[in-house]
Amino acid sequence: MTGPDPKADLRQYLQAGRDALVWKIEGLSEYDIRRPVTPTGTNLLGLVKHVASMELVYFGDTFGRPSGEAMPWFAEDAEINADMWATADESRDQIIGLYRRAWMHSDATIDALALDAVGQVPHWPAGRSEVTLHRILVHLIAETDRHAGHADIVRELIDGAAGLSVGKDSMASGDKAWWEDYRDRLERVAREAGQR
Repeated sequence: MTGPDPKADLRQYLQAGRDALVWKIEGLSEYDIRRPVTPTGTNLLGLVKHVASMELVYFGDTFGRPSGEAMPWFAEDAEINADMWATADESRDQIIGLYRRAWMHSDATIDALALDAVGQVPHWPAGRSEVTLHRILVHLIAETDRHAGHADIVRELIDGAAGLSVGKDSMASGDKAWWEDYRDRLERVAREAGQR
């Protein structure tokens, strides 16, 4: 029997979040993957672009292992929030390809370094910028899962698809009528509580 492998556990959680995020854009039109569905412009392809960028920065630049990927959305003259949406010239395949290359680069860094390896996050304040690979793994798991959760809600608003992944939705069992009744009941409870 072998002992626990914390690095493998952390990578498994990171990959699960990555897979969930990519699944959220499968089967949708170009319009739907780019469509801003919240007042702050949250959109599916932009979430993937942002998380890909974060992996490249945190697992690359932080540990002196730059990826060489061009990220013009981080240039000094770039528009604010340019990493949170895809231009009409940036295709789905380009953004997904960027994300998959980011995975490979990140995984190479994770493989090459010990969990206690030290790096510097270039954009964090001086007192907090020194980090370990372990801390960055936890940070990126949280970042990825947070945005996968955003993507889950955005996708549900677009076409009703919900859950963790195809065939593993992790949702309560129920047909369309059950879900409509359930939602209506929650609406009634919310209205009742709001009137108190």
